[in-house]
Amino acid sequence: MLEIKNLVVEFGSGGEAVRAVDGVSLSIGAGETLGLVGESGSGKSVTALSIARLLASPPAHYRGGEILLEGRDALRASRRELRELRGGVVSYIFQDPASSLNPVRRVGGQIKESLRLHRPGAATDAEAARLLKQVGIPAAESRMRSYPHEMSGGMQQRVMIALALASEPKLLVADEPTTALDVTIQAQILELLRDVKERLGMSMLLITHNLGIVGQMADRVAVMYAGQIVEAAPAAEILRRPLHPYTQALVNSAPKLGAGAARLAAIAGSVPDPGAMPPGCRFEPRCGRARPDCAGHVPQLAEVEPGRWVRCPYWNTGN
Repeated sequence: MLEIKNLVVEFGSGGEAVRAVDGVSLSIGAGETLGLVGESGSGKSVTALSIARLLASPPAHYRGGEILLEGRDALRASRRELRELRGGVVSYIFQDPASSLNPVRRVGGQIKESLRLHRPGAATDAEAARLLKQVGIPAAESRMRSYPHEMSGGMQQRVMIALALASEPKLLVADEPTTALDVTIQAQILELLRDVKERLGMSMLLITHNLGIVGQMADRVAVMYAGQIVEAAPAAEILRRPLHPYTQALVNSAPKLGAGAARLAAIAGSVPDPGAMPPGCRFEPRCGRARPDCAGHVPQLAEVEPGRWVRCPYWNTGN
């Protein structure tokens, strides 16, 4: 369904160019859910927006790689081909529905606009109401006349999902779809996404920093740090036995019920500035297992076990 090969994305130009995504490769099969995890600033959203070339250029520049959607390279697509890919093949659910929905248009009109663009024959009030019902909005016919500000955060997110599904995409990109929601609504939205994906047979790229969500939703997981993939594996394996020091730190920092710890484990420091990356391993300044040569050696992503990829030469050392 999707194959990204050695994607490089920079912001700015010349000597001031900042590389936000550096050689990222990942793939998603038909009907598969891939979880993309990592701290804020790791490059997850830039990677996701690049799939349909949604980053404004300039300031963004695609410096290398391929993004194949059903075999078509989005990075080399014409404007007409991009219009077909956007919505027709890949749709997005963004982090903040309050800022993504048009505040001066009723939600029914926004859904019908998407229908007119991608399924002109279905651009009716009945189809818009059906989509709202499909995502669990009660009294859908009357809710079509609501403005976004008249709805709760959970309802707005459901409208965003209905908008994304209106074009019947084959790949759904959900970028932190539960960030601004309380725990109860989060669970409802995740259950809705799981149900819709199974009924429609879609593939999904789920972007999150919440490993609990990954465990519930993803088939495979790619862990991103400082613009690079540092580990990729089946979801169950990566949560049960993380191999990269960064993945281990992420898993250890998640709160565990009944653990009785006085304090949560934290990762020291922060994700490096894209304009001032460490010369060797990018996680080395924060890694508790770093060795002297890590500061000067650039590790490569290697398959260390069948289906498991790790960017660390010391992944199997105990200390």
